[in-house]
Amino acid sequence: MDDQIGRFCWQCLQLDPSPDFPPGKVLRDEQVQELIYNKLFAENAVALHLPQRYRLRILKELTSSIESAIEDWDEHGISDNLMTAMSDLLSAPLPTETVAAQQRCHVTYHLSLLETEPEASIVLLESRSLISAAGTTGLRTWEAALHLGQYLCKNPSLVQDKRVLELGTGTGYIAVMCAKYLGAKQVIASDGSEDVVNNLPDNFFLNGLQGSEGVTASELRWGHALVGTEEQEWNGGKKVNVVLGADITYDVSVIPALVGTLEELVVLSPAVTILIAATERNRATFESFLQVCAKRGFTVTSEKFPVLPRNEQRGPFYSDLTPIHICKLTH
Repeated sequence: MDDQIGRFCWQCLQLDPSPDFPPGKVLRDEQVQELIYNKLFAENAVALHLPQRYRLRILKELTSSIESAIEDWDEHGISDNLMTAMSDLLSAPLPTETVAAQQRCHVTYHLSLLETEPEASIVLLESRSLISAAGTTGLRTWEAALHLGQYLCKNPSLVQDKRVLELGTGTGYIAVMCAKYLGAKQVIASDGSEDVVNNLPDNFFLNGLQGSEGVTASELRWGHALVGTEEQEWNGGKKVNVVLGADITYDVSVIPALVGTLEELVVLSPAVTILIAATERNRATFESFLQVCAKRGFTVTSEKFPVLPRNEQRGPFYSDLTPIHICKLTH
């Protein structure tokens, strides 16, 4: 019972569009209803509330499931707290779907594979629309980042006490994880979009990393020289031990520039470990990435770490229908 409820709550906190509701015979229990209310809907349930439209939809489905499961209203009922929460939402003005789609919202990801901290989570402020008006895809967290994060949670020694550079950091999910939970010595969260880089401090703050010297945001454009005219050495001469990237190979046109940057990083840090997580949405695009790597002298091997079936995931939650490769590059 606890596992079903916990999984449902974590799915809701991640704003999963189709969370798995526990069975009605579980939901009709008064203690279960109070537990869900306290985790998701109470004033002090979470530091950051779920978006109004999402909260209302989940509450409607939840109360409907409870009502359908009740056979004896003398024995079971619907929590007064849940009904009050529903009434408050119904009486409040809700943003239109169009306005809601443009709003940034707080998304909480449960790190279920982090054995040292069972309740570990990362909270990010995201734009849930797929692509922002500025054309960047970096304002939401994509599946490959979630999968790479799971891999790192199972293999924390890869980044512990290491200097880590993330390319195409987006919302900063991987960077935050490395800095907050995996014991990295230094994390550089880099992206080629100025808008994305400017949003990163918000997500550092949400995860208690404000003012931390362990993680910094940096604009880094692939294919451009790492060292500018005003700098004698990149990163103050400190070599990076690990380069990470997730969902950064989806556009064939940028792959040569990406691999060019990887080449330059290998020159600066010859012993660097490079891990790229790539969602195979299009086989031809993935093959293009492999071909460019081969031409530039990189050997690409795939780590054995399949995506868990959806019904076995305990957080974060992401599609199991599309392969996600975790590629290790050596030069």
